[in-house]
Amino acid sequence: MDASIWFWVVFNAAILALLLLDLGVFGRKDADGNPAPVPVRTALIKSAAYVGLALAFFVGLRFLYGETPEERHVKSLEFLTGYVIEWSLSVDNIFVFVLIFSKFAVPAAYQHRVLFWGILGALVMRAIMILVGTALMREFDWIMVLFGLFLIFSGWKMLRSVGEEEGDPRDNKILAWMRRRLPVSPGYDGAAFSTRIDGRWMLTPLALVLVLIELTDLVFALDSIPAIFAVSTDPFIVYTANVFAILGLRAMYFALAGVIHRFTYLKHGLSIVLMIVGAKMLANYWAGGKAVPVEYALALTGLIIGGSIALSLWKTRESKEA
Repeated sequence: MDASIWFWVVFNAAILALLLLDLGVFGRKDADGNPAPVPVRTALIKSAAYVGLALAFFVGLRFLYGETPEERHVKSLEFLTGYVIEWSLSVDNIFVFVLIFSKFAVPAAYQHRVLFWGILGALVMRAIMILVGTALMREFDWIMVLFGLFLIFSGWKMLRSVGEEEGDPRDNKILAWMRRRLPVSPGYDGAAFSTRIDGRWMLTPLALVLVLIELTDLVFALDSIPAIFAVSTDPFIVYTANVFAILGLRAMYFALAGVIHRFTYLKHGLSIVLMIVGAKMLANYWAGGKAVPVEYALALTGLIIGGSIALSLWKTRESKEA
């Protein structure tokens, strides 16, 4: 078997084992056997563990992935840069998750299950998008121009939307279509996505929340995947950076949900990163290669995202004290 195929097989087997371990061992239950809310301390530990795994993977790439030391150096830095970008964009997802769970009044004990299946679906969806995107870029290199312009527009649009009131997710047109054509129960039935009422099978509101979570990730993926293509066109690097960012998203939600409102400047930082990444992609295309070294891209991305988070926490320190 080719060495590159071994990387795919071993990585996906390890991720599947990690997901099963998380579902079976770390899926907390209360005294009645129902899902228990995830404590903030546990979520913080798991978030740190996922970041540690990503850094360990970065070290592994530095020694194993590539034919020459120079190639291994570049590939590992591409992964780390892509991971920082994807992780930063995934934090922005938490704003939407908080809004969805609050508007649908999803009990804290059921949010864990929704996010587990939502993230599992996101992994499959992003894998397909990455493979399709990679194939298109190899066949039509001018797609880099479209991706670059799209990222600049997305960043500018995100910057303009800062401070605007979020719409009500319950008014989503796809959910309205589902309610018209599918039976939906009036309330939750534990953590179940379907229930039986008077002999009739019905979806529960939790199933609608799951659909909305998947749609949210699809929208975010339209920004994040073109963004990482500006860093690397290696499908394995793009895929693994996405996977590590998404795997930690669920734990990060429970760790940050209570303080995410303090990240007031995060969208500013993300919008600037998207526009810079879009410009980098255009520069790479016109220069016929790597116009901006990956080390510079990593340093600039980390500086902007880290700076926006630090500034947010400093500006909102009074709310923390209150």
